[in-house]
Formats: sequence, structure tokens, C-alpha cells
Amino acid sequence: MEDDKTTTIVTDAPAKPARIPWNKGKLVGAKPPLRPSHVWSIRTKLQIEGKKRDLALFKLAIDSKLRGCDVVAVRVDDVAPSGYAMDRATIRQKKTGRPVRFELTDQTRMAIDDYLRLTGRKPGQFLFAGLAIAPALRRVSMRASFRSGWRVSGSIRRSSARIRCVGPRRC
Repeated sequence: MEDDKTTTIVTDAPAKPARIPWNKGKLVGAKPPLRPSHVWSIRTKLQIEGKKRDLALFKLAIDSKLRGCDVVAVRVDDVAPSGYAMDRATIRQKKTGRPVRFELTDQTRMAIDDYLRLTGRKPGQFLFAGLAIAPALRRVSMRASFRSGWRVSGSIRRSSARIRCVGPRRC
């Protein structure tokens, strides 16, 4: 009779724990639209906090029903060529290339006019520029040093050294 030889492989490496998906238990796919009560509560909160830029941006997004990339790409010429917001505006969508015409409500026009007065934006500029860069990062030499990976005298934290985009271009 022949011996049946079985081979047993023994490994010293511990078994990896099962990886938990980042979206486990979260809503996946299309999200439900905002209800009117949510829209009004967001508008009210922005008005109370005095955030004119965010209020104008939010109201324009709700009125136009444009994608986010199209809303931030809006120029002053598109909605307020003469310095005051118009009743209607036409914007060409990036994804489809088709022009979209929409009407601006009185509240939206007032919010845009307030924002334009506050910022002094002129025709040809983006309506919603990005957030301001920290004053310490405005010098080109400092920005270059942060991009190369080392810190300047350790006085500025790495997290505050991020340069934010202005307008719809990609960084």
C-alpha cells in the first residue's frame, strides 16, 4: 500500500481584517432634492450670518438650476452687464454646450446687486471668485517654497498653506 502524503502549508502572517467600505450604511446614488422648507432655512441662515457671497451664489444656483461647475463659471457680464442684475440671463452649459435661459427672481437680483456693490466686480470678471489667499502666501517666493515641499521658518502650518483656485479653473 502506498502512503498518501498530504502537504500542509503553514504561514506566520496574520489574516488581514476585512476592509470596511467607506460608504457602508450611507445613501448611495441620486439624492432626493431639497424641499422648499430646506431652501428657505438655508437662505434665512445665510441672511442672518450676513454672508452675501454665499447667499448670492445659493440663490443663483436655485433660480438657474445649473450644475455647480456652470454656476461658478458665471461671469459678471452674464447676469449684470450694466452693473445691475438683469431679469433674465443666458449661460452656455459646459457639459452639453447648449445655452440655458433662466429668469432671476427679485430676491436673487437684490442679492447679486448687494454682492457686486460689496466686491466691486467689473464686467469680464468671474462673478464668484474663490476665497482669498492668506496674506502671507501672496508672495511668489513663499508659494514656490511651499510647492517644493519645505516650510518657511515653521511659522505657517502646512494645512493653511493650501492655495485655493480662483474661478472655475482646475488646480
